[in-house]
Order: sequence, then C-alpha cells, then structure tokens
Amino acid sequence: MVVVESYLVAVIMCLVTMLCWGSWANTQKLATKQWPFQLFYWDYAIGVLVLSFILALTMGSFGSAGRSFFADLGQASLNFLWLAFLGGVIFNLANILLVAAIDIAGMAVAFPIGIGLALALGVITNYIATPLGNPVVLFLGVALVVGAILLDAIAYRRLPSEGQKTTTKGILISVAAGVLMGFFYRFVAASMSEDYIVLEAGKLSPYSAVFVFSIGLLASNFVWNTFVMAKPFAGDPVSYRDYFTRGDARLHSIGILGGIIWGIGMSLSIIAAGAAGFAISYGLGQGATMVAALWGVFIWKEFKDAPKGTNTLIALMFACFIIGLGLIITARLT
Repeated sequence: MVVVESYLVAVIMCLVTMLCWGSWANTQKLATKQWPFQLFYWDYAIGVLVLSFILALTMGSFGSAGRSFFADLGQASLNFLWLAFLGGVIFNLANILLVAAIDIAGMAVAFPIGIGLALALGVITNYIATPLGNPVVLFLGVALVVGAILLDAIAYRRLPSEGQKTTTKGILISVAAGVLMGFFYRFVAASMSEDYIVLEAGKLSPYSAVFVFSIGLLASNFVWNTFVMAKPFAGDPVSYRDYFTRGDARLHSIGILGGIIWGIGMSLSIIAAGAAGFAISYGLGQGATMVAALWGVFIWKEFKDAPKGTNTLIALMFACFIIGLGLIITARLT
C-alpha cells in the first residue's frame, strides 16, 4: 500500500483535507435548493463509500509497505473491524446533525461551532492516546480555535430578528454535532496499526479502516437518516419514495460528489496520520471550519444583513483560526 513518511507531505495532505472538509457542504447548499437535505444525504453516504473502495483497491493494494486491501481485511480481528465501523456510526449521527444545522443556520455558523468544537475535543482525545508534538503549542492553537468559535456565535447573534429565531436551535444542533464528531476519529484510529509500514497483526491498514468506517456510515444511515426523514428538524417529512421520484440525475450526482469530496479528505487525513500523528492530522483537517466560514461569508453572503461592527468580529474569528492552525502545524516541529 502507499505510505507517507515525510512530515511535509503529511501536512500538505492535511491541508487538502481541510479544503475538502470545508468545501463539500457547498454541494448540499446547491442540492437542497431543490430537495430536502435528508435525500441529499443518501447520495452523500454512497459517495463516501465509493471513494473509499476505489482508494482501497488502488493506493491500498499497490506498493511494498503493509498489506494489500483484501489480505488486510481477511486477517483483521472482529474487535478492530467493529471499532472502525462504530467510528462510522458515530460520525454519521454527528454529520447528520451538522447538515441539519447548516440547513437551519448556514455554513458560516454551523461549521465554526460544530467542527470547531470537534477539533478541540478530537485533538485532546487523540493526543492523550498518541502524544506526538509539543502539548503547550498544540493546545494553545486549540484554545485560539475555540476563541474563534465563540466569536462566530457572537457575530451570528447580531443578525436581524428573523435570523434570531433560528440562532438558538442552529447553535444547539451544531454543539451536539461537534461533541459527537470530536470522538469518532479516535475509534477509527484505534482500529489501525500505529506502524503503517509493518502492520500489526489483527489491526487494519488506513485504507481498510476508512472502508469499514464508510460501511458503518452508510449502514447507520438507515437508522439516523430514516428518523430525521420522518421527524425533520425543519420542514416537512420526506419518504424513501421521494428519493426516487423527486430527484434527477443531476441532483443525485451533486450528492455523490459531496461524499467523494469529503471522503478524499478523510482518507488523506488517515494516511497522513502515520507521519503527523493523529492529533495533528485531525486538528489540521478540522481547519475546515475556516474554509467553510469563508464560503459562507463571501460566497453565500450569510452575514449580508448583519449590523455594523459584525465584520470586525468575523475578521477576528478568521485571525484566531489562522494563528491557531499555524500553532497546530508547528507543534510537531517544536
């Protein structure tokens, strides 16, 4: 399988992860103009699984390091397969809540709060399990990201009264998504061998782990998404019949593209963790909050009706994110 040993290459891969994780939700914004996010989400889940399978058959099967994909699955312990699967189940619930929050409050709010909180929790849990990097520098970076989350919430509350009606609901759903998302990565990491070159017996390679994770994501969709289809956070209930009758090839392809984009980010993050460590790899990837906020502020104009002074808060939010991410990167080098 293909293994990355250079820290510089690993950081570059994490930055690509950040771009992917911060941009996939644009496909949701495009698709949900015409149909509910619950229907979009089925295609998204399919896209994640397809991408993970393709990478497992290619990058996960070629090269001299580790084990090929099918050989790795064949020797895997049920305990480690379950951990990767459970990671997908937890992530899926968190992501459905995040998608609902985006639908209610917009990208510029849901991402900084939900994913920013996930970044803080994820870095802490992954560092405790695999302590790589300077903890002072690393957690100072995390603290700045948390500060950016608070600034974003304050900025959102300055929106006109119509927006205020969804403020509390959108923020609470974002917080719930962030708490859950802060823990899913640890389950996937625990299913894998710490040494990517000489894999431990019974444990998974990064490619196999992401594939099993993706199966957990899609399988749990029949529970989590079915519930949200029947009891939506906003709007009318939708049915499975709607998925086949209301969507055309364009809408389905947008959702699948969204899943592929996110899946690329997840795969690169897990692959890069071999050289960067899980805490740094996850932390950098969750810099997606800044990317999503950029989309929300400058492309989707989610703060266009905010009062004077809000732009200052948004600028401070971006500054905290940028400095915080810089500290997370340098934590491995100090």
